[in-house]
Amino acid sequence: MENGEDVISSSAPELAPALQKKRKCTTIKFVVAAMAIGLLLYLCLSDSGDEGRCNLFHGQWIPNRSGPSYNNASCKFIDDSDNCLRNGRPDSHYLYWRWKPYHCDLPPFDPVVFMNRMRHKSWAAIGDSILRNQMQSLICLVSEVEEPIEIYHDKSYKARTFYFPNHNFTIATKWAPFLVKAVFNENEDGKDNSTIQLFLDILEASWTNDYHKYDYILIAGGQWFLKTTVAWENNSVIGCHNCGTKNLKELGVYEPYRKALQHVFDYITSSDHKPFVVFRTWSPDHFEYGEWYNGGICNRSEPYREGQFNGSPNDHNMKKIEVEEYDKAKVVASKRGIQLELLDIFHLSLLRPDGHPGPYRRFDPFHGNKSAKVQNDCLHWCVPGPVDTWNDLMMKILSKSGALNLLTSYEKPLQGLELLYFQ
Repeated sequence: MENGEDVISSSAPELAPALQKKRKCTTIKFVVAAMAIGLLLYLCLSDSGDEGRCNLFHGQWIPNRSGPSYNNASCKFIDDSDNCLRNGRPDSHYLYWRWKPYHCDLPPFDPVVFMNRMRHKSWAAIGDSILRNQMQSLICLVSEVEEPIEIYHDKSYKARTFYFPNHNFTIATKWAPFLVKAVFNENEDGKDNSTIQLFLDILEASWTNDYHKYDYILIAGGQWFLKTTVAWENNSVIGCHNCGTKNLKELGVYEPYRKALQHVFDYITSSDHKPFVVFRTWSPDHFEYGEWYNGGICNRSEPYREGQFNGSPNDHNMKKIEVEEYDKAKVVASKRGIQLELLDIFHLSLLRPDGHPGPYRRFDPFHGNKSAKVQNDCLHWCVPGPVDTWNDLMMKILSKSGALNLLTSYEKPLQGLELLYFQ
């Protein structure tokens, strides 16, 4: 026993350093693994969108020194009325902010990834001029990879189609301001010559006739329901909004808008064609000291702080209707294998009174007279501007849903130079 003990005791001094080193390495590996697992869990949880975790639509605007990836000189597809820099807007501070969701981050739009995933695909944007506003931003963002060719426009340029030949990719804007059928008579200046006749139970054929052609659909509306309208259902007049002395029931805007959305979502969820559909929420305006027709302006140069501005009751009511109808449609869409996602731009846009053209909806609006009274546009958005963030969010939504995976089950594996290109 003593000899055995002597052997153990004599070897101990030589084994101790090795054992300590091994234990130390094991401890380090354990700590690193624990940190990696913790980071992974944090990223997964922070991107879940659950309460108290990452919600892409809840956050704050923070300074962004890099600014937008394009400008009015590098992108030639900006409508004159949204081209604030070209029209002479003197400040540019509104360009240097980015949206930061709480508990996570929002990466900027990646045009290379987007365009390569959109090979042989097509988009349709169905809605009003604010949606067309967003599509200008999207076209400018992807034009960094390839400039499109305009292959169609209607007489008023409200409906347009752009084609990217190198990617066999199409972006079309469908003019459907009410989403449902509307009959109105506009003069050459775009002003109504008669009250709009609104058919709440008939969808606008300009988009339903072509719905089956598109792989992706972006849809939004609402603002035109504030106009004076006469509403129809089952070939009969049921009331109106803002008709004045006419002997018709005042419907307001909420009931007609809800009914229109119900028909839109019913169509989407019952269609045999199943594109990826993104529904975008209400875009608030920022008129101060009046409305667009009686001297309202928007001359702020920085975002609002949280709680500084809450918007109008009408803004919140229209957004509430949208979310309620979307939530109901989402349940049906999920059961029928239809991808329907919400792009909620309401809150982040509410905080950006500085992002509108204001008086710079026209070139050199003051003509050297800074005190001249000029009509302001506090509804549409400067391009570039906060509207670019809508597309950052849209790309993130597509990515989270798997719609932007570079490799899907029916695509061949990347090889050679293709593989190097994507790394």
